[in-house]
Amino acid sequence: MDAQKVDMFMMTNAKFFESHQVYNIRNILLEIDESKWIYISSIQFKDPTNMLIVSILAGAWGIDRFLIGDTGIGIGKLLTCGGFGIWAIVDLFLIMGATREKNLETFMMHARL
Repeated sequence: MDAQKVDMFMMTNAKFFESHQVYNIRNILLEIDESKWIYISSIQFKDPTNMLIVSILAGAWGIDRFLIGDTGIGIGKLLTCGGFGIWAIVDLFLIMGATREKNLETFMMHARL
């Protein structure tokens, strides 16, 4: 793929990934076919900061996990009121990393199409 498009994508979307993943994502983008650009450029990533805010406000009910696609964990948090509060507090520290991991999974799924 064209290096200019890759750089534009990375400048726009680097905040949605862990910093150690950005280099690998850039290399993957440089190697993929130009025809996949429309799929890659149309991906809607979840914002880790927004997920942290949701986790602060409604994490005890599992809404943060439902939004990133962890339905099983979301149901567990919903049924236990956030693990009696403990799970909700722990998730305040983990939700941003989990969101970035889900974004990487989404990217990899579209890059393989």
